[in-house]
Amino acid sequence: MPLAPPPIDDRRYAQLVEDTLARASVHTPEWTNFNQSDPGVTLVQLFSFLTENLLYRANLTPERNRLKFLQMLRIPLASASAAQGLVAIDNLRGDASVRTLPADLEVRAGAVPFRTQLGLDVLPVEARVYFKRRIEQPTQELLDYYKLLYASYQLDFPSDVQLYKTMALDRKIVDSVDLNADTVDRSLWIALLARDSDAPADGEDPWKPLRDALGGRTLTLGLVPALDAVSAQLSPAGNAQSRQLLRFELPNVPADGRVPRDGDDRPAPAYRQLEPRTEVDLLSVPGVVQLNLPPADQLRMWRDVDPLEGGVGDMPPSLDDPALAARTLTWLRVRADGAAQARLRWAGINAAPVRQIQRIASEPLADGDGRPDQSRRLARRPVLRGSVSLLTRIGNAAPQRWSEIDDLAAAAPEVPVPDPRQPGGNGSPCKPSALTDVFELDAEAGELRFGDGLRGRRLPLGARVYAGYDFCLGAQGNVAELAINNAPQLPQGFAISNPVRTWGGADAESTDSGEKQVRRYLQHRDRMVSIDDFESVACRAPGVQIGRIEILPAFHPDLAPNEPGSAPGVVTVLAIPRTDPGQPDAPRADRLFLNALCRHLDPRRLVTTELVVRGADYKGLWISVGIEAAAGYAIAQVVDDVKRRLREVLAPIGPAGAQPRDAALFTPRGNDPARGWPLRTAVAARVLLAEVARVSGVTSVADVLLAEGERAASDVIEMNGLQLPRILGISVVVGDPVAIDALRGGAGSGAGGSGSGSGGAPMLPVPIVPETC
Repeated sequence: MPLAPPPIDDRRYAQLVEDTLARASVHTPEWTNFNQSDPGVTLVQLFSFLTENLLYRANLTPERNRLKFLQMLRIPLASASAAQGLVAIDNLRGDASVRTLPADLEVRAGAVPFRTQLGLDVLPVEARVYFKRRIEQPTQELLDYYKLLYASYQLDFPSDVQLYKTMALDRKIVDSVDLNADTVDRSLWIALLARDSDAPADGEDPWKPLRDALGGRTLTLGLVPALDAVSAQLSPAGNAQSRQLLRFELPNVPADGRVPRDGDDRPAPAYRQLEPRTEVDLLSVPGVVQLNLPPADQLRMWRDVDPLEGGVGDMPPSLDDPALAARTLTWLRVRADGAAQARLRWAGINAAPVRQIQRIASEPLADGDGRPDQSRRLARRPVLRGSVSLLTRIGNAAPQRWSEIDDLAAAAPEVPVPDPRQPGGNGSPCKPSALTDVFELDAEAGELRFGDGLRGRRLPLGARVYAGYDFCLGAQGNVAELAINNAPQLPQGFAISNPVRTWGGADAESTDSGEKQVRRYLQHRDRMVSIDDFESVACRAPGVQIGRIEILPAFHPDLAPNEPGSAPGVVTVLAIPRTDPGQPDAPRADRLFLNALCRHLDPRRLVTTELVVRGADYKGLWISVGIEAAAGYAIAQVVDDVKRRLREVLAPIGPAGAQPRDAALFTPRGNDPARGWPLRTAVAARVLLAEVARVSGVTSVADVLLAEGERAASDVIEMNGLQLPRILGISVVVGDPVAIDALRGGAGSGAGGSGSGSGGAPMLPVPIVPETC
């Protein structure tokens, strides 16, 4: 059982007054008047009130000692994490020149500040993103039209033709594009256009001044991959550095400006590959890549392209709008490697990564007093670890800088002491150590602790202390897309926006939650060995809001419907976020969520453990219930209570959330309904009937009908692997239940999408002509 701190004295005011007056008759028999108006009784009441206050403070001593002992264990609270995101800066109405913006530029989403993490060249151009979507089964009418079109030019229509349609990568048209499955050439085409407000110059090349301005500059391209549910897997040997799976190319136009031809007299354009510079995996997280543009004389397009050859083969897609085609400077081709799973949601130029941080340049703290174990608390918190810079100044002397250290026990003494264990250590002089002027940081509390002289230097007497640091707003930094729209330091005519929501912001761990982790932390010491270790460590992952964590040892989800224990060396972590605006009843784990969890778990696992982190696999259910309501109950209220009861029972996340189990260590584990519907537990109609019967106001249950998706009704629906139920529709009526088909409404589950193409000889991509009237 837990050891509760004992109270020193639990007497209260009324008991103190009663005991004192009872003793008064023994010690002072001459005092006989004990009514409320007696001055002696008033004095007894006064001192009883003061005594109760003293006892209250004395009873806090065991609690303070306990908290002090917990602090001595050196188990800090998890600090808040700063949100991060991606912004695009556009030169809409500024001068037609390249402006270089430095890093650390402040941008804002309302009252929430962000800072850019990379300097960039803002190019005075407009970017349009397209891809060639294949047409799988063209109609015979369309084929006949193209045969006549080619015949009008006295050409034979090629037999190996793959028709495609030029599509813009616009959220209003398509949500994302798979470069391998949705396109004919595994490529994304970015047209660099002159701005609509810029006037062309006279001469053979009307955009030569703009090309001269772009030559040799750096194009910063932002890419946002599709963020739908994915699986993250960490191999036993760790993560190998992946090679570049995206290639970035510009047209390599010969001196005569004509398109090269192949042996079949077809256009065979050549492309110049650009060297990418990036620090992130652009296919897993949003990020930017820096591309150095070639000189201005190489930023050209082919001339005299035949009308039937525009967009054919490896040629850039033809633009239907003549105004856009006239403003085209060049094309940037983003090509996916054959092994890459490249699904992109957004691409744009002039992009920069941002973090939600606020910076304090020089905050004055209390002067040093020369005593050991001094501490100073910063005004704003939580503080970002590694961002604190501290200096002290005594009089007119040069400032002295201090550095952060993980543990003051590793600091050197402020007075060099010779080590007798070293050769020549007896009485020989000792050089000062670099670990003397150090401080220890508690990031969550914003507290700086200094040494005692033996371990680290004390703050000198009379030293003025100044601190600079960064702090964040935690979960407030997770803002919606297009919320970042203000940047006071941008030049006139510039605009800014964030194409996707920001991610990774999380509040600091509360004291109550952190205190519950003490015994678990003492057990695992931030290393994952047992199931409890995995669960406890995963629940404290920074930057994500976790709704549920389930650990399945010796289990791989790709081998389902096997049971845990059949895949030695593999640990599967089921992770469900706390909220999902797009699907609140069944939150989905997106790419950013799983990546943040993997970054936290990877350094804490054993090197021989293969770790698989996945979201839930939801299985849609239809439920129809018929009940009889008791007299005196409102039928509408009973029906609503039954629906709420069923949703609570089948919910993937229970009211307990992702808190690790609060049980004794090394005890058998069991299913806890308060954490959500248990894994690998079938949904049975009889179980739901029992839950409905427990609702107040229900006298009897006529029947419960249960069905999965478009299948027929069934008494039991199995749940295997990482499957959890999701209610697609629910009906509760008085009398016999509604038929499942009527509940579905007769709607089919038609699925759309395009395949990845058939094997065989390569096809010739040919664009289709848009219909016009």
